Amino acid sequence: QVQLVESGGGLVQPGGSLRLTCATSGFALNAYTVAWFRQAPGREREGVSCISNKDDSTYYADSVKGRFAISRDKAKDTVYLQMSDLNAEDTAEYFCASGLTPEAQCDTYETRSGRWITLTDFGSWGQGTQVTVSS
Repeated sequence: QVQLVESGGGLVQPGGSLRLTCATSGFALNAYTVAWFRQAPGREREGVSCISNKDDSTYYADSVKGRFAISRDKAKDTVYLQMSDLNAEDTAEYFCASGLTPEAQCDTYETRSGRWITLTDFGSWGQGTQVTVSS
């Protein structure tokens, strides 16, 4: 069974950092575009970052640009989300998702709150990892 597994969440103070990990069992994550999403209680799921499988191009939502960094470790077939300068608004359950096929790519859309990230189609999701920013 294809599955993504997130890890690395936890409780961190404002201004702190965390690194989330997205790993897989059942398929080669390196072959797919991968995105990170988050969902806070009472809010819709929002895409914060994406890395393309074609050239490792990276994309960020306006709310995290300059603070978050997505990357791949191809030797470990893993995708990371390094989060820095965290604030209370970053508190959410974080999920990674892959495209349905290797042709899926990162995409963006605009709302009144700025630019957000999505995928052109969706394949697998992880179960999520909780990030709580609080003093």
